[in-house]
Amino acid sequence: MDNFPAYSHLPTPRIERVRHELKRRSLVVSAIELVTPGMLRITLSGDDLGDFVSLGADDHIKIFVPGADGTVEHRDYTPRRYDTDACTLVLDFALHEAGPVTAWAMNAAVGDHLEIGGPRGSAVVSGDFKRWLLIGDETALPAIGRRIEETPAGHQVTSIAVVTGPQERQDFRTEAALETHWAYRPLDAAHDPSALLAVVRQVPLEPGTFVWIAAEAAVTRALRAHFVEERGLPLTWLKASGYWVKGKADSTEKFE
Repeated sequence: MDNFPAYSHLPTPRIERVRHELKRRSLVVSAIELVTPGMLRITLSGDDLGDFVSLGADDHIKIFVPGADGTVEHRDYTPRRYDTDACTLVLDFALHEAGPVTAWAMNAAVGDHLEIGGPRGSAVVSGDFKRWLLIGDETALPAIGRRIEETPAGHQVTSIAVVTGPQERQDFRTEAALETHWAYRPLDAAHDPSALLAVVRQVPLEPGTFVWIAAEAAVTRALRAHFVEERGLPLTWLKASGYWVKGKADSTEKFE
């Protein structure tokens, strides 16, 4: 419980929930880039993006693709980057599973059409703090990358990401002071928190650091417990999400 006194005199961060007009958009694939062997980046374009709004780095949109049985499948994805003037939206796809949207992305070509919806809302983290600690797996890298790139000068960002190997490391550009750490484990151990925890325990938690966690639900749960129970981090300085649940398709888990 070593850090709680250091936080007790600091203003509490705020998480503001902002609702957006729910809108479905019809877009076209305009560029495709393989960022790493396991991360595919697709740029979408279309006039429907002229009023696109995403205020939080960990917002999500829904992607709609045809299902095998003629139904429509949908999955949540983070807007990695967007430009309303250019009417473009960038999405990153972790190629770690063969779900319907991942399969669409792997077979996408420039000129293909895609329907998206949202974001329904944004969770905007604000407050008088200048340090972020971002922790996650491959599915969280789009949100981590966006947060890093959008953080202004004069702020400190530390990221700890777990991937399958050095070939999956990414570079991020930012005006903030950035420190990156990488952990490695095979995909079949993506529900095991030990690789991330080993690195997390080596990284100091400076007073006034907001901690953001997203990974497989069991991993998120273990990391959340580490910060709250072992380090005494107040829950008001933490945002944690289970972006996926092992063995369950299209499942998430929220931690309040």
